[in-house]
Amino acid sequence: MIITDTHTHLYSEAFEEDRNEMMQRALDAGVKRFFIPAIDSTYTQSMLDLESDYPENVFLMTGLHPTHVKENYKEELAHVEEMLAKRKFYAVGEIGVDLYWDKTFLKEQQEAFAHQIRLAKKYQLPIVIHCRDAFDEVFEVLEQEKGEGLFGIFHCFTGTLEQAQIAISYNMKLGIGGVATFKNGKIDQFLNQLDLKHIVLETDAPYLAPTPYRGKRNESSYIIKVLEKLSSLYNISEEEIAKITTENSKDIFGI
Repeated sequence: MIITDTHTHLYSEAFEEDRNEMMQRALDAGVKRFFIPAIDSTYTQSMLDLESDYPENVFLMTGLHPTHVKENYKEELAHVEEMLAKRKFYAVGEIGVDLYWDKTFLKEQQEAFAHQIRLAKKYQLPIVIHCRDAFDEVFEVLEQEKGEGLFGIFHCFTGTLEQAQIAISYNMKLGIGGVATFKNGKIDQFLNQLDLKHIVLETDAPYLAPTPYRGKRNESSYIIKVLEKLSSLYNISEEEIAKITTENSKDIFGI
C-alpha cells in the first residue's frame, strides 16, 4: 500500500529534534510520497536540504503563503519566479487568502494569489490553495483566472458541500486531512457524496493532527487516521482509498 501525503511541512522547526525518526515512522506506515508546500523565502534552503536527504520521496513546491504576504511581498514573489526559472517544482503553493489572523493585506493577498496562478499556468504546474475564512475572496480570484491551465488542490478543505462543488468546478481536488476526523469538523457529514476521484489525502503536519492526536504535533504517519476515516465514510478498504488518492495525486503533480 502506497500512501501519498500531498501537503506536509516536513522542514518545519517543529521537527528539528527528531526529523529522521519522524520520517522513518511515516515510511514504515506506507507513506512513500511527500509533497512539500512553501511558505516564504526563509524556508527555501531547509526545503532543498530535505529533498537532498530524501530524493526518492520528497517533492517540492514553491510559492508565497498568504499569511506571509506583507510589505515586501513583491520581493517574495520575485523569489518564487527566480526559483521556478532555476529548477523543477511540482506545484506553486501554498497560495491563496487567509483572513483569520489579519485582514490588513487582503488586496495584496489576492494580487499575490492571482500573480502566482499565472506563474503556475506559465510553467504548466498545479496550484495548491490555502483558504481560511476566505472562500468568497478565493473564489473571486479563481473566477478571474479560470479556464485552461488552472488546476490543483484546495488544501485543507473545510467548507460546505456547495463550496466543495464550486472548488471542483475550478478543476481542484480537495485536500482532506485531520479535520475529517474531528467531531465538529462537519466535512465528514457530506464527504461521501463526492466522488473519490476528487479527493487527495494530506496531513498539513505539524498542524491539524487528527483525532486521537488532536492538539498535539502532527506528523505524516498520522495520515493513517485520515485513511481509516475515509474508509469508513466511503465503505471501501483502506488499500483502495490509498490507491485511488495516490492516483489522484499523480494526476495533479504528474509524478
